[in-house]
Amino acid sequence: MSRITTHVLDTVLGKPAAGIALRLERREGDTWVTAANGVTDKDGRSGELATDAASGTYRLIFSTGPYFAGSGRHSLYPEICITFACATEAHYHLPLLLSDNSYTTYRGS
Repeated sequence: MSRITTHVLDTVLGKPAAGIALRLERREGDTWVTAANGVTDKDGRSGELATDAASGTYRLIFSTGPYFAGSGRHSLYPEICITFACATEAHYHLPLLLSDNSYTTYRGS
């Protein structure tokens, strides 16, 4: 079983992005099933999305529209979806570097 976590940083402001709603989904056949919901904390982290994720295909959905709207900003991306394969017993840390008109993600540690 694997652990899945994330960390969101607002690169425009140079600080963590707090209050972003998250949804972790797991692919089951032709459908997606919600595995967990969360919200980034004051440090932009959500460390408990999954502590015992089975192997499979997952997607992590960040509801960024309300985050930007809350600070009077507009974003090209009202929602960001990262789809990834969870294949081994490991820690899958998926940071998101966020700005109004771009984003970057990678597998962290």
